[in-house]
Amino acid sequence: MSDAKSISNRAMRKFLLQRQGFADSTRKDFDKAELLRLIHQLAYVQVDSINVVERAHHMILFSRDRRYRREMLSDLLEGERQLFEHWTHDACIIPASYYPHWQHRFESARKRLAGPRWRKRLGPRPQQVLDEVLARIDREGPLRTRDFANGGAVKRSAWWGWTQEKTALEFLWRSGELGISRRERFEKVYDRMESVIPSRYRDEKIEWQASVDWMCREALKRLGAATAVEIAEFWSSCSTATVNGWLEAERKTGGVVEVEVETVDGSRIRPRAALPEFLEEISRVPSPTRSMRLLSPFDPLIRDRKRTAWLFGFDYRIEVFIPAAKREYGYYVFPILEGDRFTGRIDLKAWRKEGFLEVKGLWWEPGTRATAARTDALRRCLTRLAKFVQLEEVRGQYKGDGLEP
Repeated sequence: MSDAKSISNRAMRKFLLQRQGFADSTRKDFDKAELLRLIHQLAYVQVDSINVVERAHHMILFSRDRRYRREMLSDLLEGERQLFEHWTHDACIIPASYYPHWQHRFESARKRLAGPRWRKRLGPRPQQVLDEVLARIDREGPLRTRDFANGGAVKRSAWWGWTQEKTALEFLWRSGELGISRRERFEKVYDRMESVIPSRYRDEKIEWQASVDWMCREALKRLGAATAVEIAEFWSSCSTATVNGWLEAERKTGGVVEVEVETVDGSRIRPRAALPEFLEEISRVPSPTRSMRLLSPFDPLIRDRKRTAWLFGFDYRIEVFIPAAKREYGYYVFPILEGDRFTGRIDLKAWRKEGFLEVKGLWWEPGTRATAARTDALRRCLTRLAKFVQLEEVRGQYKGDGLEP
């Protein structure tokens, strides 16, 4: 018989939602300091180019507190430099205080990017291209890709249509020479990293094993209980083998404990590792607020689709890259969260010139009734979202889903 502590599905969901910022119903104020605290709590906020309704990072933050405003994030990211943009599993906004741990990622990127694939995209004189790009930024200050376009005369590679200069900018960003100073209409503006990251973080050096320990512990603080694969994928900065080595060492000293987490339908137990304090913390986690939330398809709560399925019973995938005729729901579908469960999904599109938010489709989950209270809550939720994205009204066609046109 296993000695692992059993964790109920409901308790695990409550813990994860609290860590994800969905249980803070008592916030009196929501200012920049509170926003920074929230981003630290989440660890990172994904950035994505799709703007069907709202950019992913703004939507992620707005779904956690409707008082969020875009200028708060701009001030922290581009003004005060308390945040920076770089990679975890994807491009994300990250606390600047985490930057010392990214030095190892830069070193790994330099080795990887030095291979033939990237060198080929840089052309026959790769180092010259890199040096010329850096020299221009040193002379002129922050620059965009288009500033290197030379009127469109530069030969483009077949790699996403990138010019050699665009490849150089990405190479230098991913390997830590350049940072993202700001974005203009979502286009990256590159500058020297020393202009983007405060020196107190830039000059701090942390050994690799200390970073591994930090990454594993910080992942477990947010995941609660996880496998080595889930821990590794949280930051996407170290391998599953490295995490397994860390777990093995920590088990010997009691640094981690084994737990068994119940699936949503009770059909299977999921063995996982947790920090010892998890067992105490999970016993006193508050319930999430009952407020209805519309989540970005890139929300960190649902990033791990398999975990979302067995923990919440919610089978979700983004269908942006699926041909329209083969989509089950729609192009850009928002999960609907109520309390500790997902009750539906809604396909939305912002028509900015026309000034309205369109509901293209609405689907309630099996067992969820379209009660008057629920549909009223959804109307209010959509009205708030329309206001946030600066649209005047909500429109749509509703076919037996409980909403009125």
